[in-house]
Amino acid sequence: MTSTGRPGGQIRPFRIEIPQADLDDLRDRLARTRWPDELPGDGWARGVPVGYLRELAAYWRDGYDWRKHEAALNEYPQFTSTIDGTNVHFLHIRSPEPGALPLIMTHGWPGSVAEFLRVIGPLAAPRAHGGEAADAFHLIIPSLPGYGFSGPAPEAGWTTGRIARAWAELMARLGYPRYGAQGGDWGAFVSPELGRIDPGHVAGVHVNAATFGFIPFGPVDPDELASFTDAERDRLTRRQATTAGPGNGYFEVQAHTPQTLAYGLTDSPAGQLAWIAERFKDWAHAAQTPDAAVDRDQLLTNVMIYWLTRTAGPAANLYYENLHAGFSGQQPGTTPTGVAVFAEDYAIRRYAERGNNIVHWTEFGTGGHFAAMEAPDLLVADIRAFFRLIR
Repeated sequence: MTSTGRPGGQIRPFRIEIPQADLDDLRDRLARTRWPDELPGDGWARGVPVGYLRELAAYWRDGYDWRKHEAALNEYPQFTSTIDGTNVHFLHIRSPEPGALPLIMTHGWPGSVAEFLRVIGPLAAPRAHGGEAADAFHLIIPSLPGYGFSGPAPEAGWTTGRIARAWAELMARLGYPRYGAQGGDWGAFVSPELGRIDPGHVAGVHVNAATFGFIPFGPVDPDELASFTDAERDRLTRRQATTAGPGNGYFEVQAHTPQTLAYGLTDSPAGQLAWIAERFKDWAHAAQTPDAAVDRDQLLTNVMIYWLTRTAGPAANLYYENLHAGFSGQQPGTTPTGVAVFAEDYAIRRYAERGNNIVHWTEFGTGGHFAAMEAPDLLVADIRAFFRLIR
């Protein structure tokens, strides 16, 4: 397949085919894991408990079937294209509905394209899932540069702004003159920025797990705080606790020393598993363990994509790049924007409206950071509801 939308942008078919030797190496490494000691009775207070991780790692080694999940991913057409000097991998699912709206969906960390598997069918083929043809989307689901099958970026400077520019180029190469953007976590950075840099083509932006541009940074004026609703006060309190507490440790490490972190995560599957599993435990809604809110095979498929592609370090580099890029202000966005606020999210409407054209806002009492895996039906319904406003 080559581009018909813009000359010079070759698009190459791609298929995931992990060598058996890599899977054998993983099983061998898991079998030889050097487990640390731990103090008794602390549970999760000091991090992932040894007992929990040993059990999950044993299932990873002897119960989890990568080939099954590799085949599931390969059911969807995949491609790569070189954009701004870096490789970009993406799924491209054309809806059977002729009036479908193109929608580019962007994952975050520690996610991957695999986190969207439960929403692809309902979004691309709504009539096959009890929906209406008018809600159909053509889906473009890229791996962030440095992540997964996009592989390590070849140079520094890949911030979320640069990714947004790459996405605009990708959509032009695919020949889509009008499209929507959706994303959570890093995707909630990239998607609004895409609306700012390509407003003539982006019909609307939908986000979940939104932070930057959707929450206050720094102290909140006491008079303003007094006007907060209970829900807003709860979100602010949780966000402040996370930023100031141990829950922000992952950010400090990835934003300052991603290369040092990369050695352990690239060499030790148990280390990679613990690093990601802890985030699922902390960020999923009401999860006592990482696989309480998200099926453990879904969790492990995400972990596998980082492990097999050796992109733990390159993925962490995005934190470093954004932190060190400097910030010179942001123009208010004019693109219609919808926000889904799940139970573990932090977005507060009054702050979102200061820099975004908010036309749709939904708050849920369930679901968390990984909405496409935790609450796919709710996410699909909210994406449909928002884009009905601007189709």
